[in-house]
Amino acid sequence: MLARNVRTRRGEIDLIAFDGRTLVFVEVKTRRVSGRQPGHGAGEDPLAGLRARQRERLRSLAAAWLREQRAVRPRARTIRFDAIGVLVDARGALRRLEHLEGAW
Repeated sequence: MLARNVRTRRGEIDLIAFDGRTLVFVEVKTRRVSGRQPGHGAGEDPLAGLRARQRERLRSLAAAWLREQRAVRPRARTIRFDAIGVLVDARGALRRLEHLEGAW
């Protein structure tokens, strides 16, 4: 991982990772559910809250980061945007984790 919670004037990038080839910008969405066993309803899907405006914002933030970090960032062959959905219960215990590579 290169960085996490990268703050800029326009917003925040949750995670930036590099695997030696690909530079990955990641949006993390977390939802808290009540009860012991969450169902699979739309209200319990953390990634359902990822809207087009948020995707565009992350693209814009990534472009700004790439410009600002030109001299020190790793050279990547490709750039990817991922999304991670985290579902936790009322006590904070992990119930589900979903990682979508190349989410958009």
